[in-house]
Amino acid sequence: MKSQPRVKPTGLFDVQYAAFLKTVSHLRARLHRYCTRMVGSAMDGEDIMQEALFEAYRKVDQLEDPGALQGWLFRIAHNRCIDFLRNRKARERAEANYAEEEIILPVEPTGFGAGRAIERLVIHLPPKERACVLLKDVFDYSLEEIAELVDSTVGGVKSALNRGRTKLAFLPAQPSAPVAIVAPDPQLSRLLNRYVNLFNQRDWDGVRALASADARLRVSDCFNGLLVDSPYFLEFDRAQTPWRIDIGEVESETVLIVLFEKHDGWMPTYPVRVHVRDGLIDAITDYYACPWLLPAADNVRVNGRPIFDKVERGS
Repeated sequence: MKSQPRVKPTGLFDVQYAAFLKTVSHLRARLHRYCTRMVGSAMDGEDIMQEALFEAYRKVDQLEDPGALQGWLFRIAHNRCIDFLRNRKARERAEANYAEEEIILPVEPTGFGAGRAIERLVIHLPPKERACVLLKDVFDYSLEEIAELVDSTVGGVKSALNRGRTKLAFLPAQPSAPVAIVAPDPQLSRLLNRYVNLFNQRDWDGVRALASADARLRVSDCFNGLLVDSPYFLEFDRAQTPWRIDIGEVESETVLIVLFEKHDGWMPTYPVRVHVRDGLIDAITDYYACPWLLPAADNVRVNGRPIFDKVERGS
């Protein structure tokens, strides 16, 4: 039996995994877009996609037809999304913002354009209808392909599409009110402000003092382990382009935003999630290799200023 390829459980990812990621790079923006709309969060969608890619890497020997790679990856990502939604539903005891009644209205929706409007609104649908509408009306999969991806039948997919499209036809094309920005915890705000000031001064010892001894770091595509074992801060020192970080929000979640200086000013490039426990940073997730993440989010703000705000732009 062939040994399964692997990623080190901690530390830098091995070169074989990096090579695998390169072979699927052309699919990652689409995979992220699907995961984002399934779970309602661009950053959670990225986390799920990365888990799906690692699962695919470990099982790559099971893929007999290289031409089926895209569908295979979508199926793995879909199952990860469903697991995420089930866990969230167990915590919250309900699927957010939607009642579970199986009502089929006798109205055939017409003129409902695909695209960003559908992508934003599908979060109001139960998971199966959400997946079928996305895969058919946004990603243009066939009924047979969707049935295989969601583990259903063609008839089941048709029924889910009918229910989902009908419900979407009765929803407003735009949200009735802007999403409220939840004020962060004052202690978190003070710590993040301190982190930003020290980080922008390249005071790495000061930054390390804000983190617990066992703080975890996950950097997309290259590292997962203890912060103290990582070359994280050295990589910022090596950057050829001037950079800084600011406090921002992605879909109402307070994050750090890394900006790089371009010819026309400072460009927000990617977010960094910081988790705090007992007054210290205990986890950092850095999305540096995910240029699709911020444009996929429904709204992004840096220092209170909207960036990539699809709702406000009406895109």
